[in-house]
Amino acid sequence: MKKMLVAALGLMAIVACTNDKPAPILPDGGQNDSLQRIIEQKDNEINDMMGTLNEIQEGFREINEAENRVNVVKDGERANKAQQIRENIQFISQRMAQNRELIKKLQQQMRESSMKGDEFQKTIINLTKQLEQSNETLQQLRAELDAKDIHISELDETIANQNTSINNLKNESEQKTETINTQDKQLNTAWFVFGTKSELKEQGILKDGKVLQGNFNKNYFTKIDIRVDKEIKLYSKSAKLLTMHPSSSYTLTQDANKQYILKINNPQLFWSTSKYLVVLVK
Repeated sequence: MKKMLVAALGLMAIVACTNDKPAPILPDGGQNDSLQRIIEQKDNEINDMMGTLNEIQEGFREINEAENRVNVVKDGERANKAQQIRENIQFISQRMAQNRELIKKLQQQMRESSMKGDEFQKTIINLTKQLEQSNETLQQLRAELDAKDIHISELDETIANQNTSINNLKNESEQKTETINTQDKQLNTAWFVFGTKSELKEQGILKDGKVLQGNFNKNYFTKIDIRVDKEIKLYSKSAKLLTMHPSSSYTLTQDANKQYILKINNPQLFWSTSKYLVVLVK
């Protein structure tokens, strides 16, 4: 339940950020109406996802309560304990199936939503892990009951089906995470090169006074992560950027040997115009 509380708080933070952000005052009534529709759409999306999340939370709470009832009964001396245990385990199985479908619904809502938050994707992954833990607990309970000669044979097929479904759900979440990580890496990848005029011409990077026109040798560039690599040593006392980058996003400074270092102060702004950087040195 602690994990579910963290997940809920994460989504509530998203809601708070959305609702607290003041809408700009626009003189044009049509623009204002469009903005209001966008805000209402986001509010509806958040409300729908919060409703689904609340259903999932309630499901896990009921599962925990049913597990506790099974533990109490299996250690007791009641005459009808087998029937009570059977009913509770059937309830757990059904509620787990419902939660599995609700998580799928939440994933679909996320895919169709205009919000693309990494934190919410992590929440879905955590929900899937909690469902997997509930399944493991159910199997453990069944093993304990078998040891006490309380057999729930009619649940064998249900549990087997749940194992398959949960594994599929887990694989789907892992694939989505891998896709997100790949896309994130691509978005934060850039390439740079520095060289003399003759070197750049030889690689097709500089041609007839123009840069990056036609075919050029992409292998001559160095790949970097723009979130990490914010300084590029140019090893030259003369340096000039040939590609276009906002002047406010970088500075050219010299080290103790008077050789230039390119310092990128605002990576998002610097790389917004081009993911390729070409610097002419002498």
